[in-house]
Amino acid sequence: MQSSYDISWWSLSAFSLLLFIPLAINKVYRLELGREMLVSVVRMAIQLILVGIYLELLFSIDSLWINLAWIAVMLGVGASTIVGKAKLPHKPLFFPVLGGLVFGLAPVLVLLFWMVVQPEPIHSAQYVIPLAGMLLGNSLSGNIVALQNLYSAFEDRREEYEVAIALGAPAEYATLPFVRMAMQKAFAPILASMAASGLVTLPGMMTGQILGGASPILAIKYQILILIAIFVMMTISVTLTLKFSLRRSINTQGRVLIKLK
Repeated sequence: MQSSYDISWWSLSAFSLLLFIPLAINKVYRLELGREMLVSVVRMAIQLILVGIYLELLFSIDSLWINLAWIAVMLGVGASTIVGKAKLPHKPLFFPVLGGLVFGLAPVLVLLFWMVVQPEPIHSAQYVIPLAGMLLGNSLSGNIVALQNLYSAFEDRREEYEVAIALGAPAEYATLPFVRMAMQKAFAPILASMAASGLVTLPGMMTGQILGGASPILAIKYQILILIAIFVMMTISVTLTLKFSLRRSINTQGRVLIKLK
């Protein structure tokens, strides 16, 4: 088994010339996305380089409190991103979404380190930061889809909700069909991804480990572990995000206080 091959900056720069292809497609089809493409690529490169430098420093220090502070920043940015991308008001929903992420991430991460990975020390930044980032990153889209569908349902199916409230149904019961639909749509992509793993796609973590020289069987073990962790965290975080958000969105009379922007 070969060890990982170091990519030179020159070869990476040369490979980046392929970006002229999407830019040419943008010009030919007049997509008017050229500026957005360039800004996205430049931001991606700068952000990843800075994060890489920071993570090397973080790994060398390997402090429990610094690791926890970094995870707190990741959670805060993640919650803000979810609310913003779902096109919902930030102030009333930031903490409900943050709560869903925290209570989804914490138990899964603890069990990962306590039962399976068992790094030395247990708070090793080499494991804590990448795994937390992977779990959070894969939960963002599920939470965004869930919130968008929930609040869209309040607008598209308002009469159904209002009739249920008028007949004396509690808000939790009246919103149950909307919550159920939001959860089904949020979980659909990851269920499809898991069903296709191995046959249609080789997931990113597994591919990265194989390219890094790890045994395919070892890479598969880690990938199964991560996919289970991602799925469990997503189900917990989406469920709690919806539950916490509804508490902030509906008053005692059953009136919905929050709408999509």
